[in-house]
Amino acid sequence: MKVIANFVAWFRSAAPYIHSFRGKIFVIGISGEMVTDENFIFFIHDINLLASLGVRLVLVHGARPQIVQRLNENRFTINSAMGIDITDTASLQFAKEAIGRTHLEIEALLSMGLPNSPMANAAIQVASGNFITACPFGVINGVDFMHTGKVRKVNVSAIQNSLNQGNVVLISSLGHSPTGEIFNLTMENVATEVASALHAEKLIFLLDSLDHHDESRNDEKPSLPRELTVAQCRMLLQNSEKTVSDLNAEVLKLLSCAIQACEQNVARTHLVNRHTDGAILKELFTHYGIGCMISRESLESIRKAHIDDVGSILQLIEPLETEGILVRRSRELLEIEISRFIVFEHDSMIIGCAALYPFSQDGICELACLAVHPAYRSLGYGNRLLKAVEELTISQGHDKLFVLTTHATHWFIEHGFHEVSLADLPKLKQDLYNYKRKSKVYMKSLNQSG
Repeated sequence: MKVIANFVAWFRSAAPYIHSFRGKIFVIGISGEMVTDENFIFFIHDINLLASLGVRLVLVHGARPQIVQRLNENRFTINSAMGIDITDTASLQFAKEAIGRTHLEIEALLSMGLPNSPMANAAIQVASGNFITACPFGVINGVDFMHTGKVRKVNVSAIQNSLNQGNVVLISSLGHSPTGEIFNLTMENVATEVASALHAEKLIFLLDSLDHHDESRNDEKPSLPRELTVAQCRMLLQNSEKTVSDLNAEVLKLLSCAIQACEQNVARTHLVNRHTDGAILKELFTHYGIGCMISRESLESIRKAHIDDVGSILQLIEPLETEGILVRRSRELLEIEISRFIVFEHDSMIIGCAALYPFSQDGICELACLAVHPAYRSLGYGNRLLKAVEELTISQGHDKLFVLTTHATHWFIEHGFHEVSLADLPKLKQDLYNYKRKSKVYMKSLNQSG
């Protein structure tokens, strides 16, 4: 029964994402290493689930290990410069063979419909085509990259038409030129350019390794945070150039792709460890995610509450009211007093709130109804809400803030409050004091100069 209850709770929490993602375009980059993994079939099952939920999917695959294998089998040397493979005429033939075979294998897996499997009754249609116009990488610092190329143009209308017909679009890392030449591209380049051209909702890369930030870890090893803005990505890359980076080359390369994508109309870029079972589902359908999400601007904001926030605020405070931590407020009262509230919003979800009640004649304000979602406690969100309330108090010309609490006495003491008597409060508040709750009174003097 506990498992069922957990499932119901998770399914309900995923509902907003299911609604939000329907009809949106996701571009997913798949490395050649991932295709060779024995667990790749489970990823295909997850792709099937996304398609059944109405997500419009574009899959871009690489095939570098498959190409390397073919070259080694035929005793060809792999040449590279500046971290980029050089594709000569001979190696291009092996690249075409390896990429073509990989492409067909993925198509075959997407076409499976075995009974008693997640693909049962699946009706995924796969569309491929000459969606990518390429050009040569060129001669750089005296090095001719020959048939190694880069994306010149994406046939957006052709991809859109395929998506409109309900197809999953599968794109390889080969591109064609207007003169009929074929170029070997990188999966990262193709996925980034396709996502940018389509103005995709999400660009998702499944990495071989990803050391993301873990709040439960006690070590001091630098790691990739769960969320980054484009500006923060740039700082990481700049620091990696100055020092021996703790982030591997794969992550650094994809951070550059994320910057490009987010600056070219892609809403979010996600970096996810492919070795985690159900990684793409855990990243997309849980609020906290398991990878790193990059966006153009910060997803967090503290703002004034409005009437549409009442339902979300009630969800936050009702459990605390039941425990007796907060004074019970009706929906009607909350609607009347909504202008007193500020909320902490994270990726369109309200995860914290607080209320400020000024007593102008006494030059003092009351902090009330400070609450943070259980999943986000101990992460500093309460501190930031308190800081916002203090700044709001000062902006209104007051220099003292008080709070009545029954459970959080130590937290307020740690944040500069000291215990005072009921007589130190405004007369109006004294008259409203609930002697049954026996709340303790704490006050903080605010430094308006700093």
